Amino acid sequence: MAQAKIKHRRRHKGAAFPDHAELFETAQRYLVGGVNSPVRSFRSVGGVPVFVRKAKGVTLYAEDGRKLIDYCLSWGALILGHAYPEVIAALSKAIKNGTSYGMPTRLETELAKMLVEAVPSMGQVRLTSSGTEAVMGATRIARAYTERNKIIKFEGGYHGHADHLLVKAGSGASTLGTPDSAGVPSDFTRHTLSLPYNDLRKIEEAFQQYPRDIAAIIVEPVAGNMGVVAPEKDFLQGLRKLCDRYQSLLIFDEVMTGFRLTYGGAQNYFKIQPDLTCLGKIIGGGMPLGAFGGRRDVMKVLAPLGPAYQAGTLSGNPVAVTAGIATLKYLSREGSYKLLIARTQKLCAGIQKAADASGIQVRINAAGSMFTVFFTDQGVTDYETAKKQDGALFRKFFHALLAEGVYFAPSPFEANFVSFAHTEKDIARTIAAVQRVFKNIRDRE
Repeated sequence: MAQAKIKHRRRHKGAAFPDHAELFETAQRYLVGGVNSPVRSFRSVGGVPVFVRKAKGVTLYAEDGRKLIDYCLSWGALILGHAYPEVIAALSKAIKNGTSYGMPTRLETELAKMLVEAVPSMGQVRLTSSGTEAVMGATRIARAYTERNKIIKFEGGYHGHADHLLVKAGSGASTLGTPDSAGVPSDFTRHTLSLPYNDLRKIEEAFQQYPRDIAAIIVEPVAGNMGVVAPEKDFLQGLRKLCDRYQSLLIFDEVMTGFRLTYGGAQNYFKIQPDLTCLGKIIGGGMPLGAFGGRRDVMKVLAPLGPAYQAGTLSGNPVAVTAGIATLKYLSREGSYKLLIARTQKLCAGIQKAADASGIQVRINAAGSMFTVFFTDQGVTDYETAKKQDGALFRKFFHALLAEGVYFAPSPFEANFVSFAHTEKDIARTIAAVQRVFKNIRDRE
């Protein structure tokens, strides 16, 4: 019935309600794969991606007239929801003064001060235009500071598309990383070790094999790119101790978790201080912005003070910085995260209850306001167990939920997010939609 109404409106209003298949076909003529980031193509779930016309609060307004409750939120960047009034007002004022200067501004210093005061490990920061750039800068200065080459990362962890971090695991510490993407020379990844997340023994073995060669460990403190996998007890503390013992640096990639679990990020939440931190997403308030920072003695190797070079035409962009300042001002209010986490817990409990009632086996991993629904009966603590879930069942769930007007991330390995804009009514509507979806899946099995 709803589809018939859409077709009827399209006949009467013409291009006002274009078909997404037609939009996608046109996009593929001019954009590689029809998208500007691979996961947007729906390759993991099949079908045609949703084209968005506008968004407000938690609602996506699609080009075909549908309204969707959004739990992707620009991949976690929009913790206040879409078009938050205070952010929009600040942007409207800032953009009248110009869009970019390529020169210092008071605004970038104000945001940097907020970051240093919020994130305990950051003595100084450098602003970038993306999380990928932040990671590139952090790993470069880690190598410059330690005068070592090797980096440890974790299987399933994503740290942007820098060549040396697009790595798949070898057979152990004795086998160095091999490229996980075409176009990356093996020489670029031979200094990268990819090891299992939550396995301190494997990491210690790597240090024993390369005691004077490892510059840094880079880790998502909560692994959001393999589906919200939390660190096991003592894992992060164990990394800290190993880095101290072998005089390597610990880098927290908090592009996703920064200001998501609590104000200041996962390091405040877990009470672990890294040497360097990478930020993105939330700190830009929906605009392109990243940052990396850390101990002052480490940061001083960065140009113009030191020999490690990094630069960016749009770094510290005044419009993006303005959105970040407005967002962090909201988040810094005392007690603001309690409601957000409570609503996330209520949603996750509702999804689990609906699955149990339908006899469908799921495991929900959650941290703060991040969550992922795994279609498996196993506890998910690393990438190998994350890969064992039922992908076909996830695809059914995703598309059925989309038909119900709820938008989850279109991949079983991506995190979903709750924002301050999600209301009790939104959570209740989502749980009711999930109940119907699970019941229908069960009845058709």
